[in-house]
Amino acid sequence: MSTELGAFLRSRRERLTPADAGLPVTGRRRTPGLRREELALLAGISATWLTYLEQGRDVRPSGQVLDALARALRLTGAEQEHLHRLAGGGAVPGDSVGEEAAPEVAGVPALLGDNPAYVTGICYDVLACNDAARELFRGLGPGGNIVRWLFTEAAAREVLVDWAQEARAVLARLRAIAGQHPGHPRVTRLVAELTEASPEVREWWAQYDVRFSQAGHKRLRHPRLGVLTVPHAAFHVAERPEQTLVVYHLPSAAGTAASR
Repeated sequence: MSTELGAFLRSRRERLTPADAGLPVTGRRRTPGLRREELALLAGISATWLTYLEQGRDVRPSGQVLDALARALRLTGAEQEHLHRLAGGGAVPGDSVGEEAAPEVAGVPALLGDNPAYVTGICYDVLACNDAARELFRGLGPGGNIVRWLFTEAAAREVLVDWAQEARAVLARLRAIAGQHPGHPRVTRLVAELTEASPEVREWWAQYDVRFSQAGHKRLRHPRLGVLTVPHAAFHVAERPEQTLVVYHLPSAAGTAASR
C-alpha cells in the first residue's frame, strides 16, 4: 500500500494552495498546490522523508507524523482515517466468492413494505432487496452492484436527479472501502472494471475523494410518484460490518401528487 499512500499524499498536496495554508504566494508555479518543501515545513518533517513517502518507498511513518501531515493538509475526518489505514497496510483478504447475507438479514428489506430497502456487501454488491427498491432503482436487484449500476446503466441518471453529486459520493465511499480492505480482489476488480467503462470514474478516482456512509436526503425520480426528496439511512449488520442495510423512507402517494 506504500504506492497508494504516496499517490494519496500527492493528490492532497496538489489540491492545497499556499494561500489555503497561510503561506505567501511567490510568483508563478509550474505545478498546482504546495511544494513538497512547503508541506514538509508545515508538518514539521524533513522534505527528504516526505519525498520517500510520496515515492512509495518502504518506510513506516509514525502516528505523530501522519497526524501532522493530516493537519497540514487539512484533511477531513474520513481522509484522516483513510491516511492511517493506508499507512498501516494490512493482510490481503481472501476472494470470498458468492458473498451472502444471513437469511435473517436478507429477510429484513421485505419487512419494510413500501419503503425501498436493500442489503449490500463489501463492495456494494446487492445481497437482498424488496419490491419497492426494485421499482425505484430500475434494473437493480440481487446479483447487481450499486456502483456498477450508477456508472453503467442509463436508468441511474434518470432515477438520481443529482446524478453527478450522488455518483461522486458513492465512488468516494468505494475509495474508503479500498483503504479499509487493501488489496481485496473483488474491490480491485470492480475499480478496474469501472475505470475502463466510465470516463467519470477515470477522472474522479484519481482525485482521491474519501467519504463514509451516512444518513441524508436524495432527490429521486419515482416511476409512480414523480420527483421526491427522500430521507435515507444506512445500518451496518452486527457481526458482518462490511454488510449494510440501506432504507429509504417514501412519503405516501397521496401526499406527493403535487411533486409529479
